[in-house]
Amino acid sequence: MNRSRWALVAVALATFMTYLDNNIVNVAIPDIQHELGLSTAGIEWVVSGYILTFAGLLLAGGRLADRFGRRRLFLVGLAVFTVSSLLAGFAGGPATLIAARALQGIGAAAVTPTTLAIISATFTDPRERNAAVGIWGGVGALALAVGPVLGGLLTQHVSWEWIFWINVPIGIATMVLGAWAITESSEDEVRRMDVAGLGLSTVMLFSLTWALIEGHGRGWDSAGILSAFGVAAASALAFTIVESRVEQPMLDVRLFRRMEFTGGIIALMLWAFGLFGIYFFTSLYLQGVLGFSPTKAGAAFVPMALLMAGSAVVSDRVAARFGAYRSTGFGMLAMGLAIGSVSLLGKDASFLSLMPSFAVIGLGGGMTIPLTATVLGVMPTSQAGVASAVFNASREVAGLLGITVIGAVLTSRQGASIAAGHTPVDAFLTGYRSGLLLAAALVVAGGVAAFAALRRAHHAPEQETAREDLVLAG
Repeated sequence: MNRSRWALVAVALATFMTYLDNNIVNVAIPDIQHELGLSTAGIEWVVSGYILTFAGLLLAGGRLADRFGRRRLFLVGLAVFTVSSLLAGFAGGPATLIAARALQGIGAAAVTPTTLAIISATFTDPRERNAAVGIWGGVGALALAVGPVLGGLLTQHVSWEWIFWINVPIGIATMVLGAWAITESSEDEVRRMDVAGLGLSTVMLFSLTWALIEGHGRGWDSAGILSAFGVAAASALAFTIVESRVEQPMLDVRLFRRMEFTGGIIALMLWAFGLFGIYFFTSLYLQGVLGFSPTKAGAAFVPMALLMAGSAVVSDRVAARFGAYRSTGFGMLAMGLAIGSVSLLGKDASFLSLMPSFAVIGLGGGMTIPLTATVLGVMPTSQAGVASAVFNASREVAGLLGITVIGAVLTSRQGASIAAGHTPVDAFLTGYRSGLLLAAALVVAGGVAAFAALRRAHHAPEQETAREDLVLAG
């Protein structure tokens, strides 16, 4: 296996680790709370501390990768992530654990934007690059489902510390492999650091992420949450103005005028909105309504994840055969309909009766990977780190938004059902079904956006060739 394939292995391992830490902690929370005496707020911040720093610093990480070298930042980020994982396992109190989790997020924010950028720089042939992106997407999908199962097994049969310590040997091995296999790459022409853009993007993502995390507990109409949303909106507007006027912007906002770029991002966000939101609340449904154990509930997602991973790996071949706009649009349509079909299941559903819907969600979800290749293809190669950061930040924010909005719909409908005299289980099912239908509708809308955006990208080369022929004929 040549060195570029080993570079892909290193990138895949790093992606698996950082994605895994998004949800591996959830199952271990009761044990951590009991041993460290965590308050309710402390529990929330053990989970949220990682997400906040991860999402908040993604764009900054992408720009730093382009400026100072993607391989260099990949290795530095991995080192930070690995050391902070070791510290998290040794945490003797809530403050230490929360700080270690926040530090993990910083490391992940440095690593994650480099992964797609390294793939883009390593695989210059479009077909090879698309296949590598498919493997990257498959590994990410696998990590999202393996997290709860692995967290449950380690917590139940070893100890909760190992949900963090497992990153240490993997992190060290990945650093060694990456140092050998990955070739350094950076922007072609060294540009000045856009300090204003860097700062505004960080403030925007931090304030938006914090508001989405804290809104439910503090109240969506509370002064703190409204202020945070205001800061996010103001910094987003300022970021747009600054980036449109500065000579060497961190992110060229003119890219958003291109339908294939903007449409791809919108479709991606709607995909994440539906998948992440439903993934979170379906875990509650499996355990609270169907009575599954944490391990059995986690296991229910494994077939979905395996099918999503397999579908992602072959998505480039399917897209090459039928056109990315057709395969991606169809995949999101199937995924949306499958999410909606889960609403037909009630409190007597079995493990096996869930599998057809879960299988279609997995297969359809994996078919969306060409969206990533489209976003990368539109961005200049010199800004591959920023492109990867835009992709990942969009996904993270949309996932949080999905949990927030679907949660609000579920809570509202559940409250109205209880007021009408229904049992708590029936009331939860009423709200859960409403959330499923909302997510299904948005994912289907994302399929329409993907079809339109990728169709334009698909026909663009043909149109360009036709223009060239006209010029030659003239």
